[in-house]
Amino acid sequence: MEKVQNYIDANKERFLSELFDLLRIPSISAQSEHKGDMVKCAEWLAAALVEAGADRAEVMPTDGNPVVYAEKIIDPAAKTVLVYGHYDVMPVDPREEWRTEPFEPVIKDGRIWGRGADDDKGQLFMHAKAFEAMCATDSLPCNVKFMLEGEEEIGSPSLYKFCEDYKEMLKADIILVSDTSMISMDTPSITCGLRGLTYMEVEVVGPNKDLHSGLFGGAVANPANVLTRLVSSLVDDNGRVTIPGFYDDVSELTPAQREAINQAPLNF
Repeated sequence: MEKVQNYIDANKERFLSELFDLLRIPSISAQSEHKGDMVKCAEWLAAALVEAGADRAEVMPTDGNPVVYAEKIIDPAAKTVLVYGHYDVMPVDPREEWRTEPFEPVIKDGRIWGRGADDDKGQLFMHAKAFEAMCATDSLPCNVKFMLEGEEEIGSPSLYKFCEDYKEMLKADIILVSDTSMISMDTPSITCGLRGLTYMEVEVVGPNKDLHSGLFGGAVANPANVLTRLVSSLVDDNGRVTIPGFYDDVSELTPAQREAINQAPLNF
């Protein structure tokens, strides 16, 4: 690791300059006027990964924004790490609340200020430069694949089909994602899993006109009360989801995992 660290130290200023170039691209997936910026950002990343040491890197089209795929295979029999990241960013509105230009990154108080510096260009760039350092010092211990998408901030609508279409190409032993969180700035953290999201629209239909509460109250159900009961019944008093079958595919934590979690320096 000493050779890798020396390489990073020697190239720190270049790394920072390249990161700033990446942050300057306004790759806002939620706004159609930035469609060209999405392609520009994807092409920038593909070129950067080849420069870092990838054997191949492609900007692959989807029904939406392109996915950047790159790989370096040192040995087909070796373990493979798939690095996931996303190069799209959120819109900058409300603009007046920004103290700096969103797409002109600056360093203030030891931190980089700019859209995407944290979510997720900064993280994916960190992996790209760690990959470069290991390639440059001949110390890469495994095969590495990159899958960088451009739609995470709008729900990744094209990623599911992409993964299905290219599942053989994406095969790996582990997926590495650095788009989560840390317990604190001084506590490196490994997130083992996240809860998913389920979106639904529920329509409760009641009387087709206003009913006098003195005459009909209690006799005719109030749709607001019905909806409140429906929502409150989804989770019990212990926070457990009550929907039948909800936990059928959920893996229970092992005693060792619970013990490890309880050693974390935080208390809710």
